[in-house]
Amino acid sequence: MRIVLVLEYDGSHYCGWQSQPEGCSIQDALEAAVSRIAQEKIRVITAGRTDTGVHALFQVVHFDTQAQRPITAWVRGVNALLPADIAVLCATETSDQFHARYSAVERRYLYVLLNQSVRPAIHHGRVGWYHSSLELEKMQIAANYLIGRHDFSAFRAAECQAKSPIRTITHLNIIQQGNFFLFDLRANAFLHHMVRNIIGCLVYVGKEKYPPGWMHELLSSCNRTYAAPTFSPAGLYLAGVKYDSGWSIPEIAETPIFPDLSMPMNNSR
Repeated sequence: MRIVLVLEYDGSHYCGWQSQPEGCSIQDALEAAVSRIAQEKIRVITAGRTDTGVHALFQVVHFDTQAQRPITAWVRGVNALLPADIAVLCATETSDQFHARYSAVERRYLYVLLNQSVRPAIHHGRVGWYHSSLELEKMQIAANYLIGRHDFSAFRAAECQAKSPIRTITHLNIIQQGNFFLFDLRANAFLHHMVRNIIGCLVYVGKEKYPPGWMHELLSSCNRTYAAPTFSPAGLYLAGVKYDSGWSIPEIAETPIFPDLSMPMNNSR
């Protein structure tokens, strides 16, 4: 039997998604909890690995088990065994042909950036921060150059293991509410550190270090050394994974990150 779980988590205190010998990852915590409910060793497959300090509002995983359990056991039972900063939102049984990673047709990330002169305390670890004022319109113009199918080598981490740097960004929008900027990115897939590298470059444009057209030049160069440093993971959220409707993957209700940044966080369009 193949089970699909939808998770949310605060990644601040974990060494990322992927299992580590030290047992410090989100995958380690989830597998330990699911294995106890199943009473057998379980390995979970994720839609996308998140880095150290990165959060998720809608992470999708699947696993195979011989255990016959009610669906509630995979939600309430697993949650009872998980740390407080990781939660299963819903679960469903699915076809053995479904794969959390390879069946996904789109991923969505949100980046929350606090733009004020002093560092945050209440939102520490949950938002990115930049101290100098940023120009929204110039960042929006620069972002438009990235929409479409491109070689994103200039935004790719050196340790990225993807076979191809070609990706298709279908949506990249930036809104401002007070001192917060919310970056909404959707693509068929993302390269390692791609979102954080894009945010870093948009901040360079926003603080007027470079004009918006620099983003096009950078993209065309395919050269990571010309780009801005990788931005902080603190404000990054995996916010959605989209699948073809035939898989009947459950959706969650709209959930704002913060009260003044209400935006749909589910995987519907």
